[in-house]
Amino acid sequence: MPFIETDRQILTRCLEREAGAWEEFVDRFLGTFVHVISNTAHARSVRLSQDDIDDLCSEIFLTLLKNEFAVLRHFRGKSSLASYLVVVARRIVVNSLVKRKQLEAMGHVNAHQSSLDQGGADHVQRLSDSEEVRVLISQLPSSEARIVRLYHIDGKTYREISNELGIPENSVGPTLHRARERMKQLKVASDS
Repeated sequence: MPFIETDRQILTRCLEREAGAWEEFVDRFLGTFVHVISNTAHARSVRLSQDDIDDLCSEIFLTLLKNEFAVLRHFRGKSSLASYLVVVARRIVVNSLVKRKQLEAMGHVNAHQSSLDQGGADHVQRLSDSEEVRVLISQLPSSEARIVRLYHIDGKTYREISNELGIPENSVGPTLHRARERMKQLKVASDS
């Protein structure tokens, strides 16, 4: 998709720090960022509260503002501005979700008050669920279990998994799909 004139004008005005340009930029791309956050979290099976979404949007905007709009200055116009921003936002969100999972695993999570208000039962359920996931993963063939751990627990991309395990990148997705289906069947069998 080409770099459209409207986006070129907004970008130029932002980089030149014209009055109202940043607000126009935020209005134009906020929905895009919320969509990226929601889809990325869904793809990684992460539930986000509205506060989490707001925090991630803020993180994206702060990254764009950092170092005199360095990320925006790196845009070369070889694609649409929206496409470029989707890639940037997704990377920020993935990194944030990976850090969050690591902190959760170590028990160092700064939860929002709304999450805390849900009570201790939810926390006990999550601990139970995470233990159940570990048990299910342990019942997978070792090759599938490694890929599931790398993707869902360590937050690695298909390319990183491919490089780490020495397997074709296009085999990661189908293997994950098979492993998820097998885990569903194991869960149904254990619940029966």
